Order: sequence, then structure tokens, then C-alpha cells
Amino acid sequence: MCSLRALRPLVCAGLAAWGQWAFAADGGDCKKPLYLTFDTGHMEIAPLVADVLRRQQVRVTFFAAQEATKEGDGSLGDHWAPWWRARAAEGHAFASHTWDHVYWRADLGSLAPSRFRVRPSAGERSGQEFALDAAGYCAEIGRSAARLQALTGQKALPLFRAPGGKTSAQLLEAARACGYAHVGWAPAGFLGDELPSERFSNAMLLRQALERIRSGDILMAHLGIWSRKDPWAPAVLEPLIVGLKERGFCFRTMREHPDYQAWFAQHP
Repeated sequence: MCSLRALRPLVCAGLAAWGQWAFAADGGDCKKPLYLTFDTGHMEIAPLVADVLRRQQVRVTFFAAQEATKEGDGSLGDHWAPWWRARAAEGHAFASHTWDHVYWRADLGSLAPSRFRVRPSAGERSGQEFALDAAGYCAEIGRSAARLQALTGQKALPLFRAPGGKTSAQLLEAARACGYAHVGWAPAGFLGDELPSERFSNAMLLRQALERIRSGDILMAHLGIWSRKDPWAPAVLEPLIVGLKERGFCFRTMREHPDYQAWFAQHP
């Protein structure tokens, strides 16, 4: 007969396996998938977001940059390392948002290799405009991807999101040449958490999202926006997820997005 002490590891393993199953309870029969994504921000609401995702058994994709935070040493700093490790254990996916949250501003002619005028909103050159060549931009993407792997033990997806979604054909070509495909969001997938709350209330944003989101949409929000006075999360996040589930939607990470499967096969 097995002792209780001998059974305890088996019970724990069984509970862990059950938890992984329960977190993706809709199995493989997802008929109306949505792809919820989060960009980094000041991170104040990150613990609350994680609580909601865990409670609702939803996996998402995080696009991360090393941005200034209300607590700690930046969104990819050591302070937040346990948070990122926990999200990896829950099965979330990760991709780059550039290291210094570098905004593309313009192409600098049609030179080869390409050059771009950029302005980061984080790091030592925050707020400055300067020229960056294709290799420099790729290094920005790659630095964040490497840090994510170090934090999570999981290789970042060969994807990136340009800050603000601002790109050009040249920028996208340069990124693809160094192994990164861009991910934007659907028009209805702009969840509005960076809009001024005086004009766009949480109730309005929730109502619009529930009315407009369609199957296959990529949705985008942030882990904290400095300018919004009435935070979007957690006020809207959980009602939105619940409401979308009630409408027959299910949630997948960008790992499962059909438009990127060929890209993933080429960039394992």
C-alpha cells in the first residue's frame, strides 16, 4: 500500500497536469478564435491582468520592451523577472516590442542598407530623434527577444510589434530579413486603453469592443498607460473576456495564428 507521503508527488503532478488542461478548457475545437495581445507599459496593472487571465483560463501574447515602470527597474528588469517566469509557466507567448520602445518616424530615402529616422520613448535616448540603420533596428528587436528568453526560459516568437504600430514597407522588409515578422491589430481590436478616459469611458470601450470584434481579430491592450486617468484594466478586461466567451469566442496565442504558421516553420 502506498503511503500518503509517497502519493503526495503523484497528486501534485496530477493537479499540475489538470491545471494545464483546465487553462485551455476549450480544447482544439475553437471555432471563433481571438488573439489577445498586451504591450508593456508602466506595469502597475500587470498583477491584476495576470489574475484575470488565470481566472478566465485565457492565454495571450505579450509584446515586451524595456519601458519605464511605476515600480522596479523597467518592464524587463530584474524586479519583474518573477512575473514573467510565472506567465511562461502558464503557457503565454512572448515577442519583441523593441528594447527602447523605438518609434519609426520616417524612411531616410531608398538607400541600401535602409536607414530610418526613429525616436525611442525609453532608454538613455528617450525623446531624441536620430537615424538608425537596418542592423540597428534589428538589434533593437533582438535585444528584447533575448531578454525575454533569459527571463522566461522560453524562446520568443520570431515576431515583433513596432511601437504605435508605426512602420513602413522598408522597415518591415528590414525586420523580415533578420527573422522577424510584424504583428499589428484589427481595427476593432484596438481596445482603447490609451485613449483619454474623459472622452472614452470604460463603459463605452467595453460596449464598442463587444459590438465590433469579429472572429480572427488580433486584440491589443497594454500593461499600464501613464496618461489614462481611469485605468482600462481591470475594469474592462474581465467583462470583455466574459462577454466575448458568451458570444462563442475563444482565445489563442499568436503561436496558433494561421497567418504566421508558414513563417514559424521557416524560423523555428
